[in-house]
Amino acid sequence: MPADPRPSVLFVTDLAYEARGRRYCDEDIFLTSRLREEFDVALCHPRDAAALLDGFDAAVVRNSGPVLHYQEAYEAFRARARELGVHVYNPLHGRGDMAGKQYLVDLSRAGYPVIPTVGRAADLGLLPAAAEYVVKPKLGADSVGLRFIREAALPESADGTLLVQPRIDFRYEVSFYFIDRDFQYALYAPHPEQRWVLEPYEPSAADLEFARSFVEWNSLDHGIQRVDACRTAAGELLLVELEDLNPYLSLDRVAEPVREAFVTRMKASVRDLLT
Repeated sequence: MPADPRPSVLFVTDLAYEARGRRYCDEDIFLTSRLREEFDVALCHPRDAAALLDGFDAAVVRNSGPVLHYQEAYEAFRARARELGVHVYNPLHGRGDMAGKQYLVDLSRAGYPVIPTVGRAADLGLLPAAAEYVVKPKLGADSVGLRFIREAALPESADGTLLVQPRIDFRYEVSFYFIDRDFQYALYAPHPEQRWVLEPYEPSAADLEFARSFVEWNSLDHGIQRVDACRTAAGELLLVELEDLNPYLSLDRVAEPVREAFVTRMKASVRDLLT
């Protein structure tokens, strides 16, 4: 009796994307080499994903770069995946960066430990006083469109498209990596001016409770999430971003046993999504 065909995966990535301080292509070359142990894998650019989806059991979206650069193609991909019933990893109903950064406003308003955030000129008075403020597009990523201003300001015409936050004085940034709500590892940047020079971080029970609260708030039963936070001068953690679309994993910064455990867990997660 012939063996059952292996599941087929369309791996969506932009191998040529140049990210500051990171080599997306190396990470995705490694991941696809390991996924091929259990799946038939083909790679494609995010602009080609909608046209190539038919015939695949799943699409795995990885280091595909900021959606802002190909918004129309991304929306076409989402629509086509739903039309065909193709599983997408991460699933398309994430509430974090996948849906834009409105969640920062919503979580801030709900009292979560988040950098205070508003998205309307009428709400600027809710922000604490600060020496500088950060303005960034709601649909931005990878610092695209980010700028600093002296006074909190937001043109009324920009309501709903931009966010404003106080510029936080922090000791370091730390990222927590999860698969299917299961914690995998944490990394931190001990020097704030070198965001992507990361080192292993041993989280406390309180740190994990903080990170897990945002993973639980999100609606993804499958997939990879990265919870980015900053440690303030006062010692508390505040959420910076909840990356649930295509978070870079910095797998070159973890020990081999940690990397192997992550790959094993990811393969199991994709298999579980398909079944």
